[in-house]
Amino acid sequence: MTKDKNIFIKNIYYMLSYAFTALNFTEYSDIAAERFDNVHNLFAAILAKGVGQQLRQGLCRGYTGCEEDMPLLRGKINMPGTLKDRAAGKRLLSCRYDVLSENVLFNRILKTTVMLLIRHPGVEAAYKSVLKKEMMYFADVDEISPDSVRWSEMHFRRGSQTYRMLIGICRFVLEGMLLTTDKGEYRLASFADEQRMCRLYEKFILEYYIREYPALNARASQIPWSLDSGAGDLLPVMQSDVTLTYGNRTLIIDAKYYAHTTQSHYNMHTLHSSNLYQIFAYVKNKASLSGGSFNDVSGMLLYAGTDESVQPNVSYMMSGNMISVRTLDLNRDFSEIAAQLNAAADELMK
Repeated sequence: MTKDKNIFIKNIYYMLSYAFTALNFTEYSDIAAERFDNVHNLFAAILAKGVGQQLRQGLCRGYTGCEEDMPLLRGKINMPGTLKDRAAGKRLLSCRYDVLSENVLFNRILKTTVMLLIRHPGVEAAYKSVLKKEMMYFADVDEISPDSVRWSEMHFRRGSQTYRMLIGICRFVLEGMLLTTDKGEYRLASFADEQRMCRLYEKFILEYYIREYPALNARASQIPWSLDSGAGDLLPVMQSDVTLTYGNRTLIIDAKYYAHTTQSHYNMHTLHSSNLYQIFAYVKNKASLSGGSFNDVSGMLLYAGTDESVQPNVSYMMSGNMISVRTLDLNRDFSEIAAQLNAAADELMK
């Protein structure tokens, strides 16, 4: 999928810029002008900038619990531990107390991600040098097992936009690019298949329309089933990637990042049947519940382009609703990508 690796990686940066709005700050503007031979260098460059900025603002700190045997009371007495010390003939108190520390979860995630990039052979020495210097300020911060992070339980305070972006980048790296070796050690994988890009691709398209088309109502909304009778408790959730609404007109976009945009059988290429059934179900149920005209609801399967000879670009009128299939070529200049996304929105707003 990489006819020009630099253009493809540059477009990953642009997609990240929409997914994480803090990347549009001026501190990151020179990254867009750099050339990257691999995506690990891109992430190293972003984190080098972001961590450096965070160090200038100050690392977040929080209270962490400590337990220590001491001659004088500090905090609260740990009675079982104190009794154990006395039984051993020690004239000490087992104390539990809180200490203000930089060894908090956010900083531990940052350090873990940066250290993985530093150890990666594909990251250039210049980026490693900057990251190593920054990690000197993380001397009292521990690394963390990526598997133990509960991303959904994280909460950001007001004014922590920079940390929000940095942790988002770390999550993208650790969840999408992490492999475990036979020895149980973690290492970064190559950046190649759809599982490592699907979440970013979906989020980019949604955030693009939110930012560039404020007149549209752009959401990743759920679509209710249009039931004539019966309870829908056992029915699966219909979760759209992007739903664009303008007045009483709706376009439902299902973003797909696959290694193959079509399925092949005896050299005959057809659309992925499950994808087509899915968007059809979304559109027909939405249209049935729509307050406007039945055919004011349309759907689009938006595939990320591949190197395959067949790149879908077709439209069908299905039982009164338009269903289109388009390919977004991530190997082209970003202005061409934006133009294709704009065309879909402009058509909806006619």
